[in-house]
Amino acid sequence: MLLTPRQRPRPPRGPRRREAALLASALSVCLLAAAAPAEPLGVGDRLYPYLGNPGYDVASYDISLTYPGTNDKPLEAVTAIDARTTADLDRLNLDFAHGTVWSVEVDGRPADFTGAGEDLVVTPAAPLSRGERTRIVVRHTSDPVPGKGQDGGWVRTADGLAMANQADAAHLVFPCNDHPSDKAMFTFRITAPNGHTAVANGTRAAADRTGRTTTWTYRTEHPMATELAQVSIGRSTVVRRTGPHGLPLRDVVPTADRKALEPWLAKTPGQIAWLESKVGRYPFETYGVLMAQASTGFELETQTLSLFEKGLFTGSAYPAWYVESVMVHELSHQWFGDSVTPRAWSDVWLNEGHATWYEELYAEEKADRPMEDRMKAAYGASDRWRADGGPPARPKPPAPGQKIGIFRANVYDGAALVLYALRQEIGRPAFERLERLWLQEHRDATATTADFVRLASAVAGRDLGGFLGDWLYGERTPPMPGHPDWKPAAADRSTPSRTPRTPRQPAGSTPPRTPR
Repeated sequence: MLLTPRQRPRPPRGPRRREAALLASALSVCLLAAAAPAEPLGVGDRLYPYLGNPGYDVASYDISLTYPGTNDKPLEAVTAIDARTTADLDRLNLDFAHGTVWSVEVDGRPADFTGAGEDLVVTPAAPLSRGERTRIVVRHTSDPVPGKGQDGGWVRTADGLAMANQADAAHLVFPCNDHPSDKAMFTFRITAPNGHTAVANGTRAAADRTGRTTTWTYRTEHPMATELAQVSIGRSTVVRRTGPHGLPLRDVVPTADRKALEPWLAKTPGQIAWLESKVGRYPFETYGVLMAQASTGFELETQTLSLFEKGLFTGSAYPAWYVESVMVHELSHQWFGDSVTPRAWSDVWLNEGHATWYEELYAEEKADRPMEDRMKAAYGASDRWRADGGPPARPKPPAPGQKIGIFRANVYDGAALVLYALRQEIGRPAFERLERLWLQEHRDATATTADFVRLASAVAGRDLGGFLGDWLYGERTPPMPGHPDWKPAAADRSTPSRTPRTPRQPAGSTPPRTPR
């Protein structure tokens, strides 16, 4: 629930405040309780070994944030986590790495806490038994100013804040089990000074004005991975319209730019209808785009509210057909990545390969940009991409200090190339049936590369393990079915592989940038 100003925890005074200041200089998370032996844990993700935590499964998050009216000061916050234990626990770890923790309660009783790496380690007053339902309440701050070496989390915009938590940055905003394998329901309660508008994932449940502030409440109707959380706070206008079969749409735009952006916003209903004709009904309760006044270098598929830079639409650097295809890329993620979520980050090709596939297919059908041309170009570069970034389903770990470094060309066009090869191998009708079945069988859940290979084999009526294994895990790109003339280009070692911070270049375009 939302705490009133009188109820909200206040920073400690006197000597304890001085203690917090000393700890802040030494720790990325300021922990104001007695330390206990602790260590960072993880769920064993190959690319992010300390991400996520074992021993419990989160059912829901209830996150209260109080925005002070400026984006260079911490927000006061309360995060309540309802979970079910999957093991006997004397203590449990949460991912949290950028804020001050004032207190922690477990099932209404004060709990001890300390920090270990990027974990908040909580020791309940009494051990938790396997199968118990438990509630953890953390009172903390959420700092929008990035720490040294920290990338992602809050994005400071010209008029407030937005979020970009992919791949492992939600725990820079709120305590959580920050791994896509643990999806949960979310409630957001955002208090901001009047004159600001707050929007979050899901649909609005309330907007309560009290004196000089308004509290906005949003709830999701489907489970969500922490990396897909979105909260926008700013001097914004919410533009509403109706999509296919009555789907409520809401876009969040800077108030001053509403008229100029309307032609782009009006494209969303048609784009949803186009995607529904390919893969089936839109999977969530609402959709919209958040056009932020910020410079990020990427767009992001936050669930039900995709994040875009406003400049992508108001500038003239990019042709209209490409901007539309980027919109479709992020929209495609609502099916591939948000509804069906990778169980491990090595499975990210299932997100980005499919979003790139439908981005390219849209450009082919709506802008006469042949997919085959882009696929042939990707085939020529594929061996270099594999050498630089690993095969599509076994990406190389990110370099130290570059956690978003897994988002290389090998999981975008390189993964779309795998899907192209699969369609060539099993035929268009079987491929299109596979796409729909994939989304139906794993909706609101997580899935793996092995799940995709099994389903593809079932649809094709034969074992595709060897065929897809070579395409997904091979160090070299296999021959392309139906195109014996396609050859890998000679590697140019003077040209580095592209990352999310460097624009991708679709075939036949001059500009572009990186959808994530």
